[in-house]
Amino acid sequence: MAMKFLQLLFFFSFQLRLSFSGQTIMMESVPDLQSSMYMTLDGYPCVRLLNLSGVIGCSNPGRVKVVAAIIRLNNATELSQLSAVLLSVDEIQSFLTRILNDSTFAKNVAGILVESSPEFQNKLKGFSPDQKFPQSEFAPYQSINYEWNPIGSGIMWNPYNFPVFLLSQSSTLTLQEAAIKNEKNIKSYTADVAEFDLVMQTMKAGTHDSESCLKENTCLPLGGYSVWSSLPPINFSSSEQSKPIILVVASMDSASFFRDQGLGADSPISGLISLLAAVDALSHVDGLDDFNKQLVFIVFTGEAWGYLGSRRFLLELDLQSDAVSGLNYSLIEKVVEIGSVGKGLNQGVKNFFVHTTGVSSATNETLDALKRAQDSVKSESFTISSANASNPGIPPSSLMTFLRKNSLTSGVVLEDFDTVFTNKFYNSHLDDISNVNSSAIVAAASLVARTLYILASDNKNLSSSAITSINVNVSLVEELMGCLLDCEPGLSCELVKSYISPANTCPSHYVGVILGEPSSPPYLGYVDDISRFVWNFLAEKTSIPRKNGSSVCSQDCSNEGEVCIRAETEGKGVCVVSTTRYVPAYSTRLKYESGSGTWNVLPPNNSDPMGLVDAVWTESNWDTIGLRVYTVQNASFDRLVLLGSIAITVLSCFAIVITKAFVTKAVKRD
Repeated sequence: MAMKFLQLLFFFSFQLRLSFSGQTIMMESVPDLQSSMYMTLDGYPCVRLLNLSGVIGCSNPGRVKVVAAIIRLNNATELSQLSAVLLSVDEIQSFLTRILNDSTFAKNVAGILVESSPEFQNKLKGFSPDQKFPQSEFAPYQSINYEWNPIGSGIMWNPYNFPVFLLSQSSTLTLQEAAIKNEKNIKSYTADVAEFDLVMQTMKAGTHDSESCLKENTCLPLGGYSVWSSLPPINFSSSEQSKPIILVVASMDSASFFRDQGLGADSPISGLISLLAAVDALSHVDGLDDFNKQLVFIVFTGEAWGYLGSRRFLLELDLQSDAVSGLNYSLIEKVVEIGSVGKGLNQGVKNFFVHTTGVSSATNETLDALKRAQDSVKSESFTISSANASNPGIPPSSLMTFLRKNSLTSGVVLEDFDTVFTNKFYNSHLDDISNVNSSAIVAAASLVARTLYILASDNKNLSSSAITSINVNVSLVEELMGCLLDCEPGLSCELVKSYISPANTCPSHYVGVILGEPSSPPYLGYVDDISRFVWNFLAEKTSIPRKNGSSVCSQDCSNEGEVCIRAETEGKGVCVVSTTRYVPAYSTRLKYESGSGTWNVLPPNNSDPMGLVDAVWTESNWDTIGLRVYTVQNASFDRLVLLGSIAITVLSCFAIVITKAFVTKAVKRD
């Protein structure tokens, strides 16, 4: 019996070699044999997320791997057997809609494989899996049927009981070849199949909402760490009354149908890059201590999942926690948010729109400062316009959180659109570096930096030369784009590596999950690469020199008001005077129980209106996620997987015999 399994497994291996290579491989061990059987593909999964009312996203339907033959959609009008369907991006929406509406068709869909093609992206009119009014439930106005994102399909908010993977370009070519071969060999005895390993622990445990999965420890809350920093640093020893605060806001997280492919180049990372470039420009200005108003910059995370960062920030202000030490909510005079600005370029003219919270003296001051800043940039052609009065209110933004807390909040949002998003790839994997323009980001950063200088100075007699002396470093903007919006160089760029030791090369702006107990300062091993980079960058740019000269550090600094930057770079940590803090970002409906190490969902509280509609998002735990392809005989795939597993076990027992046999024999792949 053992020899039959050995022969069967060897046949699978031989068929795989015929399918994918013309090389001669010498197999000397069981791992060699296993690797010859399977080709592991590069792909990015849609994963299972849970909220208080149910689930969204993707997962294997049960507790085991799924295996199915690979076919093209154009040959799948009707599916006669369990199939792994290969799709192009423009086919996803209609295909998923059919699955939701046709249960007979759906039962034969084992999984979906989505192709990557840069050329095809340029032909698309648009693709946004988000809603037409993203996060409308949090809007501070009643017109929630307004379509800010008219191209939005909403497909990312549905549950799918099958795996879905976005393929890399190389994997796309491999599976296109496999699908073509299967079509030609439809009457033969072999088929190239995909094996999906997307088993979520919530599926194993039968926990189908966030409250139950948190109790059973099969999921973790979405969240991370926001970062805020003041310019200049706050003098805690001063007896002077604190200055009014101008709060400058951007976001660093985005969402996507595919978990780790949400770069969010235009929305919202173009705004983040503009904020960082504006801070850099202002850091070179003399006389910051003479400002009549305090500039505070904050970069939120978790905004794509119920405004987790901004809501938690305001709660921490109410609690006066250590995370916001030095800040006082009552001193926030106005909010200036930098939204999507990467597409603010039309026929050589840079166009930006200012969305306001209403008419007030503070808002008018901001508009006047923006106009004055625009007038100071005479060498470039760009316009700033007030958003259309027919809009129902401000677009989806962190400013909504502030308005829900206090409807009289004075604030503006700078965007590259007026009545509807110009970003045709909002919250999709296609909102990448090719979707934004560096000159638009530079223009927005210049506009913001000069506007903030005018507002913080609070001096109507500022000289034009003082304003025009504030210039954005174009090279810095381009470098930040390469670091935060591409894999080459990605987070391995010199700028990022000068501050931190990144865990990954390719940037991901998915918020992630909260690990351990939320704290400030946090355990840095639980803080993602982007947050750590932003913290270090802001801490340095907003810092002032130490009185006693530089001091080397590896973690903490001894003097009050000092922080250790570049601590992750070997031997290069330096203490600087800076007011820069991490703020936990997670649902205000959650409480961490330190004794048991578990999360509890708090009951709704009428004093927290946004908490009343908070979905409390969590991500299912998972052990491994994988996608492999190999060739099998046309038979029951479940039976083949079972036989293959038994054969691997038997092979392990006879490893020495196998090694001896295969050392002297090469198997040629056509």
